[in-house]
Amino acid sequence: MKKILKSILIFFDDTIFRSLVKLTYPKYQRQRKGYSYNFNVLRKYFFMQKIMGFNRHVPWPVDFRSKILGSEHIQKGIMCDPGDNNGIYINAYGGLKLGNNVNIGQNTIITTTNHNIYDHRKISEKKGVTIGDNVWVGANCSIVAGVIIGNNVTIGAGCTIRQNIPSNSLVIQQNNSLTVNIKKAYQWNCKEEELL
Repeated sequence: MKKILKSILIFFDDTIFRSLVKLTYPKYQRQRKGYSYNFNVLRKYFFMQKIMGFNRHVPWPVDFRSKILGSEHIQKGIMCDPGDNNGIYINAYGGLKLGNNVNIGQNTIITTTNHNIYDHRKISEKKGVTIGDNVWVGANCSIVAGVIIGNNVTIGAGCTIRQNIPSNSLVIQQNNSLTVNIKKAYQWNCKEEELL
């Protein structure tokens, strides 16, 4: 009985709920199996985002406790939904490029513009943030304007990224400085997955 019920639920999830997710979130591109059921995506994000209006304009799922400014300036790859964790703040007016398979931890701040230090009414010349493929940004991190983060990078919790980070790096904050260690290449190719 449980197997029959589960197969019926999976059938509805893969047909009706999948169509609703694609209609509601046109830029949502995740693997079809192994991430989250489509009804869970709708249950977790739809009401607060599309009905109540928290980040309504963003074409992918965003948690109601996150804030995305300038989503039209975000270029994102697959398996990447900036703002899907709680407490994320992104100011993308300076341009934000996110590669494939980028995960951003809770309470992370990404700002792509900054004020001019001599006249706060003006925006500084440093603009934009680029984050490569297969990057994991831990919780409570800050990434400031002008930074380029390479592919296959893991940024530990609580780091403030003010400088470029090379590919294949593990970044850890220690005693007011960043330690950048080399790590092995990433093993999973998300481009080989069947997407929603």
